[in-house]
Amino acid sequence: MSASTDQHSLTPEHPAYPPALRRWLGADAPPTLTTRGNLAIVQQPALALFSSSQCPAALILRAHDLAEQLRQQGRTVVSGFHSPVERECLTTLLRGTQPLILCPARSIEHWRIPPEYRQPLQDGRVLLLSPFSATQRRMTEETALTRNLVVAALAETVLVVHAAPGSKTEAFCRELVRWGKPLRTFDSPHNTNLIGMGMGVVAAGEYGTVERAR
Repeated sequence: MSASTDQHSLTPEHPAYPPALRRWLGADAPPTLTTRGNLAIVQQPALALFSSSQCPAALILRAHDLAEQLRQQGRTVVSGFHSPVERECLTTLLRGTQPLILCPARSIEHWRIPPEYRQPLQDGRVLLLSPFSATQRRMTEETALTRNLVVAALAETVLVVHAAPGSKTEAFCRELVRWGKPLRTFDSPHNTNLIGMGMGVVAAGEYGTVERAR
């Protein structure tokens, strides 16, 4: 195992434990983090990416463009990369060179690392991070929420592609609004619920531009 794929256990006393977790989560900050990969990535400003599993086609297209823009910018992205839109964005991001923080909603101890993560891990551009103990081998609704809170806390800014009205993602977004963390979404009739709760909209050119083939 190379240094870039070594596994670490971080407690709040560890110098690499992200202070943002204690700032935003307080007493609910994870007592231990398990990581595998380049620990330096967690010190970089990151954009968190979220989306409901059900997402309108127009916003899926904009998410594709966003992922390409972030790839071109070399922007550090943190996410669970679990919903279909998030996974599609990950496919694009893995083709770039920018750092990524991947947070499964389960333990990563004794986890069979997906083949597409292995080379980026070896290259030092991916960090796997989990707040769960070795016994938590499956994702549940509870672990997904805990993971999402950790992802949001780690990020400098949170971008939500879409949160379906009445969904768990929408309820989660309301919690983030209460935090006062910078939040962004796409200006779209499909996101009036997010804009209405106070989310800012992605400004033109905020994450670069993508040239489309004609």
